[in-house]
Amino acid sequence: MNPGSRPNVIVILADDLGWGDLGCYGATRVRTPNIDALAARGTSYWDAHAASSVCTPSRYGLLTGLHPWRSPLKAGVLGGADPCIIADDVPTIASVLQAEGYRTGAFGKWHLGLDWQRLDGSRATAFDSGFTPDMQGDGRDIDYTVAFRNGPLEHGFERYFGIAGSLDMPPYCFLDQDHTVGVPTLEKQPLITSQRPGLTVPGWEDDQVDVAVTRAAQEWLSTRDERPFFAYVAAASPHRPCVPPAFVRGTSDAGVRGDSIHLFDWMVGELLGALSDDVLAQTLVIVTSDNGAPMIFPEDGDVVIHRPNGAWRGQKADAYEAGHRVPLVVSGPGIAMGAESRALVSLLDLLPTVGRFAGVASLPQVDGVALDERTERELVGAQAFDGRLVLRSASTKVIYGSGSGGFSEPVGEPCASDSELVQIYDLEADPEEVFDLQGSEPSVAVSLYDEFAAATGFSVPRVQE
Repeated sequence: MNPGSRPNVIVILADDLGWGDLGCYGATRVRTPNIDALAARGTSYWDAHAASSVCTPSRYGLLTGLHPWRSPLKAGVLGGADPCIIADDVPTIASVLQAEGYRTGAFGKWHLGLDWQRLDGSRATAFDSGFTPDMQGDGRDIDYTVAFRNGPLEHGFERYFGIAGSLDMPPYCFLDQDHTVGVPTLEKQPLITSQRPGLTVPGWEDDQVDVAVTRAAQEWLSTRDERPFFAYVAAASPHRPCVPPAFVRGTSDAGVRGDSIHLFDWMVGELLGALSDDVLAQTLVIVTSDNGAPMIFPEDGDVVIHRPNGAWRGQKADAYEAGHRVPLVVSGPGIAMGAESRALVSLLDLLPTVGRFAGVASLPQVDGVALDERTERELVGAQAFDGRLVLRSASTKVIYGSGSGGFSEPVGEPCASDSELVQIYDLEADPEEVFDLQGSEPSVAVSLYDEFAAATGFSVPRVQE
C-alpha cells in the first residue's frame, strides 16, 4: 500500500448487511454485480469484524479507530434525538485527512448523535453526568428551527447530507450541514414495520432516502477541486424498514430485504460511476457493513435459503460470529486484485489503513492497526448489544458472558473473565460455535482478557460482585 501520490478515499457503509449477503461471499438469491466487480479488482476479507454487533458503537469504532467502550455509550445504541458521543479531542478519519489537505464529505446515516437544542433552550450532551441513551426517543422536545451542534461538521467533514439515525427513528427528515431540511411538524404516518412514532416533514418518502443520499454524494464527488477527497457514504439499507424504491422492488429472490441489498449495490455502482477512470484508479474504495444481519424478521424476506450471515451462528446484536463478522471489500492502487484474505482484521483498522495509505506522517493513537500489518496472534476485540466483550485470537474466540448478549435467545448476561459463564470456542474446529470449551480450557479466557486489558486499559471486575 504505497501509491506514488495521495489517493482519494471512499468508505461505503451498509446498514445491517450480513456476511452472506453478497455474491462475492457466496450469495445466490441476491445479486451484487457492482460490489462483486469491486472484489474482482481488489481484496475481500473473509474474517473481518465490526467493533460492535450494533449500529452506533460500530460506527464510532470505524470512524475513530477506538473501541466503542471508550465513548460514553457502554451498551446499546443511540436514538435519533440523542447527543453526540464523539468527544471534541477524539480524531476521526475525516479530521485526520482534513488536516492533511483533503476535502471531506459525509452522506447518509450518521447515528453518532447530535447536540440538538430543546424547546426549553437547553442542550444535553453525552458527556453530562447521568447520560442515558434513549433508543426509543421521539424527539418531540427538540426545536428543529435551531441548528444542531457537534455533528459531522465538528468531526472533520466539511460537507454533510443525510439522516440523524436509522430509518426507523425520528426525526424523519434530511439534515443538510447543521440543520434539518424543512421543519418536522407532522406525525409520521404510516409507520412502516419497526418505525418509532415521531415527527416528519411534509412529503417525506422513506423509499427515496438512499436515492437522495446517493445523488448528493455524486454531486459532491463530481465537483472540480484540486484536493484529494475523502467520502464517507452510509446507506440506510438494508436495515428495517426495508422499503426498496420501485426500480429495484421485486428484483431479488429474497423479498424486500433482498431488494434493499440490490439498492445498496446500486448505490455502490452509482458512486463509483461518478468518477472518471483516471480518478477511480487513484481512489481507495472500501465497502463494508456496520454489523451482521438480523434473522428475526422473516416478513422482510427469506432467511432460510438465503442465509444473510452465511453459516455463522447468531445474528445482529449477538456476541456470536454473525453479529460482528462483516463483509469487507477493499480496492485501489496497490491492493491485490482478486484476492480473498483470511487474515483476522477489524474495522478499527480502517483509520490507520487509510492514514498510512494517504501518507499521514503522524497518526493518532488508536486501537486498530493497518490491515496489512495485522499479525496472526494479534487480538481483535468487539462487543455485543449488551456491551459484553468478545475477543478473537487466531481461531480462539472468547465471549465474556452467557447466551448471545443480543437478539438470539437465551440472551444471558455479561461476566468477568474468570467466571464460569464465559464461553470459549475454537473456530477452526468448530466454526458454528457449538462446543463451549470453557470447562476444559478456562485459563484461556483469563489470559486473553489480561493481554487485552494490558494493551488497552479495559477493566471489568475479575470476580462478579
